[in-house]
Amino acid sequence: MLYALAGCESLKSYDVTFNEVTVYEPAAVYRVADIEDIALHQCLEQTLIDGAITDPTALSALNCSDAGITSLAGLEQFSGLTTLKLSGNQIRNLLVLERLAQLRQLWLDRNDVVDPVPVLRLPALQQLDLTENPRLQCPNPTQMPTGVSVSLPEQCLAS
Repeated sequence: MLYALAGCESLKSYDVTFNEVTVYEPAAVYRVADIEDIALHQCLEQTLIDGAITDPTALSALNCSDAGITSLAGLEQFSGLTTLKLSGNQIRNLLVLERLAQLRQLWLDRNDVVDPVPVLRLPALQQLDLTENPRLQCPNPTQMPTGVSVSLPEQCLAS
């Protein structure tokens, strides 16, 4: 019997029945809810399907670059995110991101970010890209976290 079960790993996406009784049913992919931005919703939905993610906290990496995203509202439910790439969108408000305490890598280049302070407070952050955000309020050097690789737009480097 154990030998027969060893080959069942590839069957984890199928229902298993015995005498017309379901004995195994795989967990369903998590359905995205409470995301108001349609572009973010679609990106999340496709990522969850591709990764067969069944729990929002199990999502660790998300790449939604050049997707037309303007709002991150609702993203906090994906609290397991450690890598987040949001390059080339129209994101301005980062308040939601401060709830993603496990975030280590964050790309926000080519957006419309104004206030970077919410992400500068992330406890696990190791890498942050804020380049090409023309309206960014350049952070005070005392606000910059130590041990974090931060890339700032040119207007911040000139001052």
